[in-house]
Amino acid sequence: MAHVLEAGSGSAAGAAAVPTPLSVIVPVFNEREGIRQTVEALRRVLDALPRETELIVVDDGSSDGTAGILDELGVASVRHDVNLGYGAALKSGILRSRHPLIVILDGDATYPADALPRLLEHIDRHDMVVGARTGNDVHVPAMRRPAKWILTRLAHFLSGHQVPDLNSGFRVFRRELAERFFGLFPDGFSFTTTITLAALTNGYAVRFEPIDYYRRRGRSAIRPVRDFLGFLLLVVRLVVYFRPLNVFLPASLLLLGAGAIKAGIDLYRQNFIGVGAAVAILVAIQIAFLGLLADLIMRRTRL
Repeated sequence: MAHVLEAGSGSAAGAAAVPTPLSVIVPVFNEREGIRQTVEALRRVLDALPRETELIVVDDGSSDGTAGILDELGVASVRHDVNLGYGAALKSGILRSRHPLIVILDGDATYPADALPRLLEHIDRHDMVVGARTGNDVHVPAMRRPAKWILTRLAHFLSGHQVPDLNSGFRVFRRELAERFFGLFPDGFSFTTTITLAALTNGYAVRFEPIDYYRRRGRSAIRPVRDFLGFLLLVVRLVVYFRPLNVFLPASLLLLGAGAIKAGIDLYRQNFIGVGAAVAILVAIQIAFLGLLADLIMRRTRL
């Protein structure tokens, strides 16, 4: 099996004598082709777990008959009259849930529900365990792979942590983690990216456990170009929010280096430093001080 990566010092306590109860939240929007298989697989797994569980499906304004399937299955559900977004569905599920551990799983039958016990093996020592789509059987659409690679590398560079899968839709985390950052969670697809970076940049213990990822049933609601740009901006914004120096200092050093090179060329060619080089160096210094100020403000607000 692929290697497992962990991050953060964490605050999770040791294993408890009695397994902690958990709530499973499944957000769906027009998932009639995959929701039945997802719910049935989850029920088999949950029935075998030696702990109290609940399963909540959030129907985010489906219009393809998903609601009828949920009624037929007799699963507890939350209904949105209109489509509010993936993150909004998860937030509704979290507010409805009642247990200390929360599991989220997409309803399109792409994630292996039977991997849940393996994720739960590590939650006593971690604040979040992410099902990283790095297993032996992974089917990520070809057009999404470049964007996924760029976002993963950017998250690694800015957060300072290895991030095998930034936005996996299958994970288990502690309720207090979700409650702390609840106000930051967006209504769209960026929920998983937000909670991952929030946890990594705030010292929580995060484990990435390799899992498989199957071909999707039904049509995806993701818009590749628009959502990629949104994810890109979100990664930068979140790291600026939690770890401003990780963004400001590299930008400052890059501009300072460019200014220094330009100054050297100016001195060699005309024996004085030009305006362009001077401006670049001054702006680099300003960016560095802005980063230090942002970091100071962030640290004071944590006290």
